[in-house]
Order: sequence, then C-alpha cells, then structure tokens
Amino acid sequence: MTTTQKSSRNPKRRWAGLLGLLAVPFALAACGSSMGSGSSPGTSGMATSGTPSVSAHPAITISNFMFSPMRITVKEGASVTVTNKDSVTHTLTSTNGAFNTHDIPGSGTVTFTAPTKPGTYPYICSIHQYMTGAIVVQK
Repeated sequence: MTTTQKSSRNPKRRWAGLLGLLAVPFALAACGSSMGSGSSPGTSGMATSGTPSVSAHPAITISNFMFSPMRITVKEGASVTVTNKDSVTHTLTSTNGAFNTHDIPGSGTVTFTAPTKPGTYPYICSIHQYMTGAIVVQK
C-alpha cells in the first residue's frame, strides 16, 4: 500500500470530507435563495409587529402552476391584479363564491375587486385545483 492509500482510510480525514459534502447544500441554499427579506409590490410580508402588512398595489402572479404570493393581505374592496405567466389558461376562483377571474389565458392579466367584508378568502385555480392560495381582507 502506498502512503496515499493509507491516509484515505484515516477516519478523521473521512469525516472531514463527509462534513464538507454536507455543508455544500446549505451554503448553496443561503447564497441562491431569492426569498430575501422584505416585500415587493403585490406581496404580503409581515410587519415588524408580527401582523400581515397590507399590500399597496395588490398583485398575484401565476407562474409554474403556482400562485405568488400564495397569501396576500389587501384592503376591503381593493383592486387585485392577476398576471398569468404560464402558457396555459388558469383561473383565480374563491372557494366560497366571493370572486372569480374566470379564464386568464397564458400571458394574460385581469383585475378583480376584493370582497368588502374582512376575512380570509381561500381560492383555487378551477382548472388545476391543486393550485391554492388565500386573500386576507382587512379594513
């Protein structure tokens, strides 16, 4: 056996190599995350008090068969813009009948009026019902 072969069987060296491999995914996740702090227009973040912040220009984007943000807080009666960035048709339909965009074609944009009664309104895409989200309406 050569010196190189003996050192590769060193348990300390083997553990160091394994720990290094385990650290790579965490480092990549930290560097590559686009989920930074703060809110962009149309998203609903958390205010410093721990309560949801109300979006000044409520907007929901549909991309890769997902709503983004999946939960948004708006003022009662606000105009909410929905942009479909997928190439297929989607809807944004309240599960209790409070609002419905009807068909939004690929690359299309529609605007609807949020309910005037405060509360949480879950919604789905009526075509792809695994796509879900919620609009929180505040005074």
